[in-house]
Amino acid sequence: MYKDSSNRNTAEEEKKNTKNTGERKKENRGQGDLTAPFRDIHVLTNAGLLTAAAIVLGFFKIPLTDIIEIRFASLPVAIAGYLFGPVIGGAVGALSDLGGYFLKPTGPFFPGFTITSMVSGIIFGLMLHGRKPTLQRILAAQIVYTVICGILLNSIWLSMLYGNGFIAVLSARLVKELVMIPVQTLMLAAIMEPIRRFRYA
Repeated sequence: MYKDSSNRNTAEEEKKNTKNTGERKKENRGQGDLTAPFRDIHVLTNAGLLTAAAIVLGFFKIPLTDIIEIRFASLPVAIAGYLFGPVIGGAVGALSDLGGYFLKPTGPFFPGFTITSMVSGIIFGLMLHGRKPTLQRILAAQIVYTVICGILLNSIWLSMLYGNGFIAVLSARLVKELVMIPVQTLMLAAIMEPIRRFRYA
């Protein structure tokens, strides 16, 4: 009796371990599959809502000075990156820029700004997805976003679009971008905390 019970327990443990190993392999395959989020209806639905929110918020701004203004379009893109990762974050960024332009063009279409918006979603996804959105992490993500997207990429695109020197464009934009880091960080932190609590409630 003792021998039979021991063998039965061992077989059950081996079966359980095999099942757990298979689940871990399945998870790893899912993590490596960049197209997996696009097959999830829940993710696509929420990504669509965030894209629409980014388009609508892109039409609003609060001017603080002649050159400094608060914009809101990047907030849903950052939230998409936080919730669903860099792939969906990048897609939401790109689609929101394209949708905003075609709904309300404000000048000649330039694909560089679409790239900037896509990169912003990727940055927030890489730095915030799967992590608790603490103020320090949000600040770090905002700094990286500002340096890469606001200071470097957008200065390059504006220089190419209007034929001005890169250094001249960069100098004119630098102070504005740096000033907006704490403002955007506080806005994003205020939104992220209730989203985090609702998500894990």
